[in-house]
Amino acid sequence: MTLPIEQDVSRFRQIVRGAIRQNLRKYISKGELIGRQGKDVVSIPVPQIELPSFRFGEPRGGVGQGEGEPGTPIGQPQPGQGDGAAGDEPGDHLLEAEVTLEELAELLGEELELPRIQPKGKRNLESQVLRYQGLRRVGPAGLRYFKRTYREALKRQLAYGTYNWDRPTIIPVHDDMRYRSWKTTVRPENNAVVIYMMDVSGSMTERKKELVRLTTFWIDTWLRAHYPHLDFRYVVHDAAAHEVDAQTFYHLQENGGTCISSAYELCQQIISADYPVNDWNLYAFHFSDGENSGSEDDQRCLRLLHETLLPAVNLFGYGQVQSAGSDLFMNRLEEVKDEKMVRAQINTDDDIYSAIKSFLGKGL
Repeated sequence: MTLPIEQDVSRFRQIVRGAIRQNLRKYISKGELIGRQGKDVVSIPVPQIELPSFRFGEPRGGVGQGEGEPGTPIGQPQPGQGDGAAGDEPGDHLLEAEVTLEELAELLGEELELPRIQPKGKRNLESQVLRYQGLRRVGPAGLRYFKRTYREALKRQLAYGTYNWDRPTIIPVHDDMRYRSWKTTVRPENNAVVIYMMDVSGSMTERKKELVRLTTFWIDTWLRAHYPHLDFRYVVHDAAAHEVDAQTFYHLQENGGTCISSAYELCQQIISADYPVNDWNLYAFHFSDGENSGSEDDQRCLRLLHETLLPAVNLFGYGQVQSAGSDLFMNRLEEVKDEKMVRAQINTDDDIYSAIKSFLGKGL
């Protein structure tokens, strides 16, 4: 039977969940969640929530009591003139509500109407692994642990004084037998790798990288809901591409030209070396302001996409952040007619919401 307190807690969580969902678009665009992320939960500031209840107190004026004018709002404080003395009443506060990353991903999917991802390959399965981690006094003869059985028999004979030092013979009895014991563990096999690529040339400002950081956080949150294990690889490029760690990926600042094909070539090398296409679910995302070195490199990028990257990945997302130019890489990608190729323009914080829906809306 469900206790009343459990019903109240459940009701409160539903109210908090509704408040989070109502403001999710704001959280997506403002990055309030990233700085509050713990190991397994996220602390979210939501408006103060007060469940209605009866209270004892002095009678107060209510509807139908006292003077009033037509059109006066009921139950709302009237605005003051702004020149009164300092007040002594408490103001509104924020409540820190903790939700798990799984709950956050579910809210994200509901709000953006994202389809469920169907992982591919044999790594979709869960395999059972037997590990011999202990001993038992009973078991099949094939699992008899000879050394421990011998040791137990020797200890017994020494304790009872039956060990013959001149003619040492160890004869185990039933109580001396020791057998290996096992434990079955489930090992998830539906692995996925996410390869992030980002332009770090001189035109990529800190503001543009912040847009990338917010977008990748929500991509990570959604993919983790579908894969028990994720690998992350990070590639940065200006005129040349390099693989780096996550910290460097988001904070590196370089100067120089832009050669997007260098990143695509390195991405292809990472996939070929470490992630067999039949076994891994592959997601690649590239972020740039779209100012490539020239049409020749644009054509090289298109060849790499058609010939190697798009046949290998589940999804290839290109996010173009703020740019003042007109002849941009986004325009070249219009030539790619493949459902795995998804483009999104991310010029402002509000565009992040639409970009996430575009990237993950196909559920690949």
